[in-house]
Amino acid sequence: MTIEPVRIGLIGCGTISPAYLRAAATFDILDFVACADINPEASAATEGKYGIAARSVDELLASDDVEVVLNLTIPAAHSEINLAAIDAGKHAYSEKPFGLAAQDGRRVLERAAEKGLRTGCAPDTFLGGGHQTVRGLIDAGAIGRPVAGTAFMMSHGVETWHPNPAFYYHRGGGPLYDMGPYYLTALVHALGPVRRVAAITTRGQDTRKITSEPFAGEVIEVEVDTHAAATLEFHSGAVVTVVMSFDVWLHSSRFIELHGTAASMSAPDPNTFGGKVRISSGREWEERDLSHGYTENMRSIGLADMCKGIRTGRPHRCDGRLAQHVLEIMDAFGASSTSGEHVTVESQPERPAPLPTGLEGGALD
Repeated sequence: MTIEPVRIGLIGCGTISPAYLRAAATFDILDFVACADINPEASAATEGKYGIAARSVDELLASDDVEVVLNLTIPAAHSEINLAAIDAGKHAYSEKPFGLAAQDGRRVLERAAEKGLRTGCAPDTFLGGGHQTVRGLIDAGAIGRPVAGTAFMMSHGVETWHPNPAFYYHRGGGPLYDMGPYYLTALVHALGPVRRVAAITTRGQDTRKITSEPFAGEVIEVEVDTHAAATLEFHSGAVVTVVMSFDVWLHSSRFIELHGTAASMSAPDPNTFGGKVRISSGREWEERDLSHGYTENMRSIGLADMCKGIRTGRPHRCDGRLAQHVLEIMDAFGASSTSGEHVTVESQPERPAPLPTGLEGGALD
């Protein structure tokens, strides 16, 4: 059965947009018809390279030929643009995080529900072959009942390599809100929703000096904590230690490890689509073959999955409710650190459905 492509309007033609547009060519369900940016030069460059009509943000939101807004703006604008898209009668799919705080995401979900529209949000890396394999092995009982785990994302920040690193140290950035969604989404996909959080957060420096071009030499005022350590209790009973840091020079900790009653599992980097999955019930790791494809950079697969759901009526996997749960978990880090108490996470979304095995490139069902 032939399915009519969904017409997409892109808002935010910055650093991440080329990765989305390259991967989008894999999925026939996606048809980019317009792009916009507060910097007209950026949207003009996207038009020139990809042949997508450049419009102003207001023109794109008012366009009758746009069904879904892909929101790739900076974190501070995510909820504002999502709300504007929904008010214009369009479904909204955004980069992570879903908002700067949990109340931002709730407003988006409530407004979308009122209008019967869908919301979606990155990351979609858990739809890649690496973490789909992790999910399949857990569901098949390969490690028994998951009991414990660890998740580490530790570096010394982004100011040495990113062309515009300042926003990483402002509200909505930091290691938790920038990289945390990859790790937390992967954990929720594997283990189900989080019940409560106990955390302590801090920051190593009050300023950061940029050494990357074009802003080398400029000093950033650090507005967010840059080291966050927490213990997460899942509704399933699993307990996972999570550390997100921009204050670590070098470490040897694995991305994600999960430990069950029958075996331990080493999972790949949740910021990638492929990677190695290993299991051990003894003294050596055994690498497992990946059960799924989509192991290259497939940013757009979550958008494509939402669009497939729009056309067929089925649920989509990178649902705004999943992103809202992750946002509430991240908010709980700070609330727990401030109060010195466990913080209960209110939302309890269902785990996204796994992708079927044996899919050909471009297929989602």
